Amino acid sequence: MPHTVEGLRPVSIESSSRDTSGVVKALVQHPLALRLLSFAIALGAWEYAGRLPVSPSFPPFSEAFSAFIGMLLDGSLITAFGITLVPLAIGIALSAFVGVAIGVAMGLSEKVEWFGVPIFIVMQAAPLAALVPLLVLAYGIGITTKVFVVCIMALPVIVLNSFKAVRHTPNSLLEMGESFMASRRQLIFKVVLPSATPVIFAGLRLGLAAGFVGAILAELLVTPTGVGDIITYNQSIAEYPKMYAAIAAVILVSVLFIELLGWSEERFLRPEKRASR
Repeated sequence: MPHTVEGLRPVSIESSSRDTSGVVKALVQHPLALRLLSFAIALGAWEYAGRLPVSPSFPPFSEAFSAFIGMLLDGSLITAFGITLVPLAIGIALSAFVGVAIGVAMGLSEKVEWFGVPIFIVMQAAPLAALVPLLVLAYGIGITTKVFVVCIMALPVIVLNSFKAVRHTPNSLLEMGESFMASRRQLIFKVVLPSATPVIFAGLRLGLAAGFVGAILAELLVTPTGVGDIITYNQSIAEYPKMYAAIAAVILVSVLFIELLGWSEERFLRPEKRASR
């Protein structure tokens, strides 16, 4: 029997426990909780593998985290990222502007598609790291080469995703625009591009991730500066916790930038997605 108190409604213990279990279930199923759980599993596996040990050169997560905090406190990691992010920012900005423009042009024109698609498919499939020595010969070991490395890594995926986004605009939207006597310019800017925005931003996120790979690759193969210098130097002196800490920091910063790009899309270009949450 439920307990009763004069002046109050009866409280069911079974109902209270059901409500609690519902709250716990909602928290467990929340996307943020699932993300945190996946990170916890990955870091726990890292710690376990480092303590086996899998390899003498593979430290546990706790040691890499201590090295990460140490490099943050002495400022070396922040200084390194300040150097790495300069060619990355320039390369990503160029790739985004040029890549989206080329992809949209290929999606709107079959002649441009016939000319451009084979080139970017080959670029996406080819081992582009093999081009780095050629870029060094042509442009030296300065920032220009690093920007080019970022561009050749990021540009193909941005171009091809933008092309597919425009080409797969639903016919129903195009027919609706034509039924309202929209001009070609109005169809492009009011129908095609808004419809293509989600896939274009997906391409930009993938391009940003590829750009981070290109930036670190340039620092490893062209000249050891920035985060690439921390990785190569600590590898050479067998300071493996610092080396893995630098690698993990690159992954973390890359994820944060990708999430920021996704938030910007949702905040400024797709308010209906934000409102549905």
